[in-house]
Amino acid sequence: MTIAPGDQLPAVELLDAQGEGFSLARYAGKPLVLYFYPKDDTAGCTREAQEFTAAKPAFDAAGVQLLGISKDTAAKHRKFAEKYGLTVPLATDDGAALEAFGTWVEKTLYGRKYMGIDRSTFLFGADGKLVREWRKVRVPGHVEEVLAAAKALGAG
Repeated sequence: MTIAPGDQLPAVELLDAQGEGFSLARYAGKPLVLYFYPKDDTAGCTREAQEFTAAKPAFDAAGVQLLGISKDTAAKHRKFAEKYGLTVPLATDDGAALEAFGTWVEKTLYGRKYMGIDRSTFLFGADGKLVREWRKVRVPGHVEEVLAAAKALGAG
């Protein structure tokens, strides 16, 4: 099962970069961009995190919250954020969010099949309903497209 436009934000539990548990329900009442990425400190994931960080003031001005999610540990998230000066909050998922959003998928690399995170982004309105989703994301130009969609919500 996977989330679809119009569905409510799942209240799954995650860990923040300090290792503290929280529910996605804490984001209720404001628009939210969730982006799932495969791994800290890899080329594409670093670029995506840097671009979301660079655009964070514009998301803030629009009243839109941001959260990046991967399976990396809280300690790895802290190191990643410190290394690149990231200001977007990062969360660790044990698989519950990946399952709820349908982002844990079979991938193929050099003919070898394995399970991994599909780079995906989800935009929720202030009512907690999914407005738009991007699957199999290509990083170049992606953050600008998400920001334009977030601004179109009329949040800010």
